[in-house]
Amino acid sequence: MLFYSKEEKMIKFYQETNLPLEMHKVRIVQKLNLIPLEERKKALEQAGFNTFLLKNRDVFLDMLTDSGTNAMSDKQLAAMMEADDSYAGSETFFKLTAKLQEVFGTKYFLPAHQGRACEHILAKVFVKPGSFVPMNYHFTTTKSHIMLCGGEVLELFIDEALAVTSTCLFKGNLDVKKLEQVIKDKKAENIAFVRMEAGTNLIGGQPFSLANAKEVFALCKKHGILTVLDASLLADNLYFIKMREQACFDMSILEITKALISQFDIVYFSGRKLGCAKGGGICVNDDNLYLKMRELIPLYEGFLTYGGMSTREMEAMTVGLTETMDLDMISQGPKMIEFMVNELQSRGIPVVTPAGGLGCHLDASTFMAHLPKKEYQSASLVAALFLVSGCRGMERGTLSEIRDANGNDVFANMELVRLALPRRVFTLSQVKFVIDRLCWLYDHRQLIGGLRFVDEPKILRFFFGTLEPTSDWVNQLVSQFKIDFQDSL
Repeated sequence: MLFYSKEEKMIKFYQETNLPLEMHKVRIVQKLNLIPLEERKKALEQAGFNTFLLKNRDVFLDMLTDSGTNAMSDKQLAAMMEADDSYAGSETFFKLTAKLQEVFGTKYFLPAHQGRACEHILAKVFVKPGSFVPMNYHFTTTKSHIMLCGGEVLELFIDEALAVTSTCLFKGNLDVKKLEQVIKDKKAENIAFVRMEAGTNLIGGQPFSLANAKEVFALCKKHGILTVLDASLLADNLYFIKMREQACFDMSILEITKALISQFDIVYFSGRKLGCAKGGGICVNDDNLYLKMRELIPLYEGFLTYGGMSTREMEAMTVGLTETMDLDMISQGPKMIEFMVNELQSRGIPVVTPAGGLGCHLDASTFMAHLPKKEYQSASLVAALFLVSGCRGMERGTLSEIRDANGNDVFANMELVRLALPRRVFTLSQVKFVIDRLCWLYDHRQLIGGLRFVDEPKILRFFFGTLEPTSDWVNQLVSQFKIDFQDSL
């Protein structure tokens, strides 16, 4: 473990190697189905080799995302029955607002249907043509909203951020010296806001430290620049601050939360991740900032007391935010991810280290080194993994980027395959199954070929685009699987 100074309280095993022990029991189950190899091949072809376009009935283990796929607690499900379905003035809304005031310490809450809806509002209000948005790293939808409003994203990540194998505990930190230079070069009045993502999604779910947030806030306050936090993956980031940042070892999760939130003028989140319910929202203390954004909620989302969310989901979110303050709850995801990362690394399979939040991230650029980047290394690997395992992961590489003005691919800084581990969803045996299939796939990686676009949308192409193999590699991989596994699924 890479955690410093203070040993985490853990349950040790007598005969077994220490394993991540789930601190919950399963009371409601959902049947899984692993369809035969030939059917997986057919499903992949029909989906245009894009895992987003697979039908869920064809998927065995869905590791595409942790968005809206987390397990809900018994208390969340019970709370949903108490929802006040009023269009306006719902008591459920005021209950959720009070909970956010308690946990975040923020005054106002603007509800939205999910995180990217919040990004839309923020971009509409604050981003103007020619303005800049510095950040520790971009997310696909965030970048698109900013660009559509005429702004430009400036990524100010630390040098260590793109190192695949590292011992840096906070690879999600924003480089303050780079930010100082940007303010000098671009001028403060041209910076719409500085955004930090709590858990940099596209570079392996890597966290930033509380100390880094304080440095960024102090610099921005000095120059009158707004600070914005994407708190969607806040739970994982809180866990890492608690376990990795020495100054926070003796702080409670609630204390860390309030200390972190206080460094930002605006906080937004996807409740599909944070709170384990479906929805989202914007939190703010300043009256003027609130009023600037308020008028767009009824226009784009819904009335101010529901904002596109089901009141049942709002009740569940209220309970989920309370549970997010429980260390046992928020540790389950990172611990399972760390186990998977360590197991793969010990077998020589390239992964991003240290283990971050959200999921296990494969280093496709090394895994698929025999394949040129223009044939989409990450997308090819994620397609091959589904073929041999029924596991649906997500491409987080060049396919998730855009083309430049000349129509050329902009190659991603990192070519990753994200295997999300939604909170409290998968068992250890299921994780071990994916590890096993990845080991086989790595031994036969030379069989995996590339992909090319058949239909390529201009915006967010990774969601809708369809592809085809550049060679007969799919049939070759299927043939080898049949030799090695015979009648096994």
